[in-house]
Amino acid sequence: MGTMLQIPFKAPVTRFITPACRFALKIGLTPNLVTAIGSFLVIITSLVAYPNGHFFWGTIAICIFSLSDLFDGTMARISAKGGSPWGALLDSTCDRIADSTIFIGVIIYLERSADPLFIPALVALISGLMVSYVKARAESLDIACNGGVAERTERLILVLLGIGLHGLGVPYALAFGIWILVLLSLITVVQRLFMVYQETA
Repeated sequence: MGTMLQIPFKAPVTRFITPACRFALKIGLTPNLVTAIGSFLVIITSLVAYPNGHFFWGTIAICIFSLSDLFDGTMARISAKGGSPWGALLDSTCDRIADSTIFIGVIIYLERSADPLFIPALVALISGLMVSYVKARAESLDIACNGGVAERTERLILVLLGIGLHGLGVPYALAFGIWILVLLSLITVVQRLFMVYQETA
């Protein structure tokens, strides 16, 4: 149902980064370590750069650090041990924390600036977490719950694009990005709830 922005680019990007992933494994790095390091750097950048108004360069740094999300998955697939349930749980948990701190950093800045946009930003944070929660709860009931108009990739692109353009001085970029994100996240929650309803009704 979703636009699934990651699908058209996943295969060529994976081919491009595979040699680097093989090298990382060769020198002793593990997929889980890459996950933890990348998430830690995103969290620190979000909580330092954004509250202090460094939106453009903060976003550039976060985009670079977020590439670890591509590397850890590829490393897991080509490693001798392969992926593991623990690795999948760690990756998902780190993703949720890192994504949340991006919003938290922006919300801190908006609250300090007495900007009422911090309220829809908070709603965007909560609704994004609800998208993930509905999927996780559905899967605990053995119900597949993928798709929706705004999955994680789409939400991350929207928020980082809005923040980055705001850092460049583009008028209303942050407000537009946040409000669109709120709308699409709420729609996605409803879509996923409906998927589960169809499976259980």
